[in-house]
Amino acid sequence: MASINVVVSGAKGRMGQEVLAALCREPEMTPVAGADLLGGDLLPLPDGSGSILISSNLGEVLDGADVVVDFTNAEGALSAIRTAAPRKVNVVVGSTGISQEGYAEAAALAGEHGTGIIIAPNFALGAVVMIHLAKQAARFFDYADLTEMHHEAKIDAPSGTAIAIAAAAVEGKGGRFVAPAAEKEIIAGTRGGTSSGVTIHSARMPGRVAHHEMVFGALGQTLTIRHDSVNRESFMPGVMMAVRAVGNRPGLTVGLDKILGI
Repeated sequence: MASINVVVSGAKGRMGQEVLAALCREPEMTPVAGADLLGGDLLPLPDGSGSILISSNLGEVLDGADVVVDFTNAEGALSAIRTAAPRKVNVVVGSTGISQEGYAEAAALAGEHGTGIIIAPNFALGAVVMIHLAKQAARFFDYADLTEMHHEAKIDAPSGTAIAIAAAAVEGKGGRFVAPAAEKEIIAGTRGGTSSGVTIHSARMPGRVAHHEMVFGALGQTLTIRHDSVNRESFMPGVMMAVRAVGNRPGLTVGLDKILGI
């Protein structure tokens, strides 16, 4: 089997370094280059097996690449897609905060150039299963509170995963949830934000990676579904699964659930 040549966009970041380490463990994948705003010439691979060329310009390091994996931000992800798709290089995106217009642009570029693009709000397999379970459970409940907790450097709130969980619950229910408002809110914003009646709370502090807890409520009972990523390595099996799959999935695929078949 031919090796899958992978370029990592955001290679110097924490997730980029984790992706490089995972690629080094996969016998059928080869990290061939990296891109990062910080630039540089050579970047040592995490396993000590050598170095890869790194550039501040993704387009300069795409020759011979099969897949770009992007963990930067919404703007960086769209820039990677705009650069890679016309070069017939497939893209796997783990960056969150992409707008609906961004998804539409990604779909158009994938269709125009015959490339595969996978965008997933979360690559942890347990988180993907949680989204599925929330959709299944939602029709039995009228109330839903969702809490998401991340590290202090996460720039978007709520998380992309929280938005996906809430959307799945609303879809499963087939309508809005009941979100009772406080008669007297002593501190503004205490009840959190709402999405179709799902009340969402976001917490940020050091010591956390990614945590999501959905609590459904009905008369005299609650149901809690929770997923915790305790380190960034938890995302890597899903990322590697997407890297393997993207070459056989032309067009835009949103969510790892499509690959898992749930």
